[in-house]
Amino acid sequence: MLLDSNCREIGPLARWFLEIERKVNQQALSDVKVLDLTWHIAGPYCTKLLADYGADVVKIERPDLGDPSRRMGPFPEDQPDPEKSGLFLHLNTNKKGITLNLRSDTGKAIFMRLLQDVDILVEGFGPRVMPSFGLDFSALQAANERLVMLRISNFGQTGPYRDFKLSELILSAMGTSMKTCGQPDREPLKLAGNLLQYQAGLMAAVAGMGALVCCRATGAGQQVDVSLMETCLGSIDRRAPSLLGHQYTGDTSTRIGSGRGGTMSGCPEGVYPCQDGYFDVVGGAAWWPRNFAMLGSPANLSDPAYGTMEGQMDPRRQEDILTALYTWAMAHTKQEVWEASGTARAAAAPLYSIEEVVNDPHFKDRGTFVEIDHARAGRLRYPGASFRPMETPWRVNRPAPLLGEHNREVYGELGYTAEDLAGLREADVI
Repeated sequence: MLLDSNCREIGPLARWFLEIERKVNQQALSDVKVLDLTWHIAGPYCTKLLADYGADVVKIERPDLGDPSRRMGPFPEDQPDPEKSGLFLHLNTNKKGITLNLRSDTGKAIFMRLLQDVDILVEGFGPRVMPSFGLDFSALQAANERLVMLRISNFGQTGPYRDFKLSELILSAMGTSMKTCGQPDREPLKLAGNLLQYQAGLMAAVAGMGALVCCRATGAGQQVDVSLMETCLGSIDRRAPSLLGHQYTGDTSTRIGSGRGGTMSGCPEGVYPCQDGYFDVVGGAAWWPRNFAMLGSPANLSDPAYGTMEGQMDPRRQEDILTALYTWAMAHTKQEVWEASGTARAAAAPLYSIEEVVNDPHFKDRGTFVEIDHARAGRLRYPGASFRPMETPWRVNRPAPLLGEHNREVYGELGYTAEDLAGLREADVI
């Protein structure tokens, strides 16, 4: 028997409408409940992916300061505000937010109540922190035997480095990507931003869903140990191929640079200026007929030798190609280069600024970026779906939470009254 909010039985027509509404609102992870004890980038990106595809994610923050990413920019109009951090807003869409002090006995007791009907717990502390709270996996599993506990840490839960701190720079250095980034006659470079931490968050989300599928098949929960360093070492971005090659040949990676004309890919591989910015182009013998056509088929480059790898590695012929390319490029805008490469079917593209990619007509047509209203930050544009299931869509259900925004809702479901919550705030529990 299905009842409405007044405990009256719902008739067949009403049931039909409710079923239609349920199907319309269904997302891929609508039946998944997640408790989020993460901060900064990797863990919040993991739980963001789950939330954006429908999981009911409750983010737990410290009562006083919240997630440290609240104090990281960018901020609208460069005015720091913990409720307006672009990084926090992006990483925490579609989550509910509560505050809870896990150092207090009352806070731990409340946490154990929250945990009872959760599918996945994601935590991003150092390996010793949860056990120091008395919240190791065995204690948590006693409260919820089907729990998947996803543990994201710097170097993993075990090993000599388990307690070491980590940064994006260290990830790039020890993870070997810096070995191959930069010009061969200069110091190594790391990739911009915090790319490797986002990659770790993505891998953690995949690992968590795999463990959940296993749990639903067997009825048994488990811990999943996600090491930021190992997600870096195992990635396809240089590390895995290089490590595999070393096992077979003993070779070590070197930096060959992105150069102009002289790379192993052949001329005119590289990045070049044009009238209003830069563009890049793929070189090599296989691409030469298309690059030749893109440049307008200049007569002085019609010798077939320019289309061979040997010819493209010859300094004299490289000079001819680059002279023609620079002359042609400086007479064209990025858009004109883009159009010419498309006509010639060459592999060239403009180097976009953030403003250009956001306003590109293709991405506008696809809805790649979405506008979200936030109570404090206002209406801002955010990156949208990473991928698009056709039947269980990605969508924005709510903006990133204010600090403690959903305390009343979440704790109310546990039976706490407004007076109870006031007392917990006074005691520094929430």
